[in-house]
Amino acid sequence: MTIRKQQLFGIPVSVLTREECVGTVLAHAQQETLCTVAFMPVHSLMTAVQNPVYKTAIEQFDIIAPDGQPVRWALNHFHKSGLSERVYGPDVTLDICREAEKRKIPVYFYGSTESVLELLRINLQRQFSDLIIAGMKSPSFGEIPESELQDDCDQIVASGAKILFVGLGCPKQELLTVRMKEYLSMPILAVGAAFDFHAGTLTQAPKWMQNHGLEWLFRLWKEPRRLWKRYVVYNSRFMWAVLKEMAKGRVAKMR
Repeated sequence: MTIRKQQLFGIPVSVLTREECVGTVLAHAQQETLCTVAFMPVHSLMTAVQNPVYKTAIEQFDIIAPDGQPVRWALNHFHKSGLSERVYGPDVTLDICREAEKRKIPVYFYGSTESVLELLRINLQRQFSDLIIAGMKSPSFGEIPESELQDDCDQIVASGAKILFVGLGCPKQELLTVRMKEYLSMPILAVGAAFDFHAGTLTQAPKWMQNHGLEWLFRLWKEPRRLWKRYVVYNSRFMWAVLKEMAKGRVAKMR
């Protein structure tokens, strides 16, 4: 399946549904072929706009899913994409685990801390008792040397895993995923805070807030010191970029 992409402020974003994302990942897992997936909320989108290194990394992903509601809205507004829901990393993680359990596809989790990974294991096995968790690894803090990364990838392959989830936060997880492409032939999904949400160490926003694009407000309320810059600065940049794009469209119509 060819995934179409559209440009938002110079960054390619995939036009696909949640079901199409899950189906593509599972197909690659069963074929044992590489497929890289990034999930694009406002913060990641505007980081890519501002950071050329991160933009170059993002452009190498097979799927750049519209994770944030405002990103989905922008795709629909500027490109008439017709997407009825966002492709949200934590939800896709559970969808894939559910299908992997049914199909006996082993999965691997790479990122976060040992304590979070243990809670994640417990909670996933409560939901999916037959899910094959081939392994979990909390990598070194900071920049991971190439030799260590290669050793970690060798362990992932040796575990028998067919799908890899990476949870290290933006931009580290996307930059690392691009490096892992050299060593792995399986779907690699950079899923951000999904590990913490499903481990129960972070609380997800209520569904009504998620549906109305207010998840950022809930998370800012929960973690103001850590997240104020992400949401106040990057959300403002996103709104400015939207307004500029809308102004361009009006000028083009007047000509």
